[in-house]
Amino acid sequence: MSPSMVPDRRMACWTAAVFLTVALAGQALAEAQPPTDEKTKTEQAEVPVNGEVLFATSCGWCHQQGGRAAGRGPKLAGSKRDDDFILNRIKRGKQGAMPSFEHSFNDEQIQAILAYIRALPAQ
Repeated sequence: MSPSMVPDRRMACWTAAVFLTVALAGQALAEAQPPTDEKTKTEQAEVPVNGEVLFATSCGWCHQQGGRAAGRGPKLAGSKRDDDFILNRIKRGKQGAMPSFEHSFNDEQIQAILAYIRALPAQ
């Protein structure tokens, strides 16, 4: 083997080592990626939706005492409004009075908020 072949062989080994390192790093990165959308949806479906928490963190700023008293928004406990009206109001809001939550909550979450409101004692 001639001395001129040694640098070529070293370059080939170095290139192979770099390629292998990049390939292994790519595989490790792929395995460390967040779960697929389907897995995420399954995990989210397993977490129960808590209407009281959703209400407290999003609606309670205006509907005082967890909806039991009027504040910036009306008292919701004992509301005579039908379910469709309340669901629509949560989704669409009321211009100048209440924001729309259509893009903040999914249907299951909105139903959980409605269930929470309906469970409030009508004092």
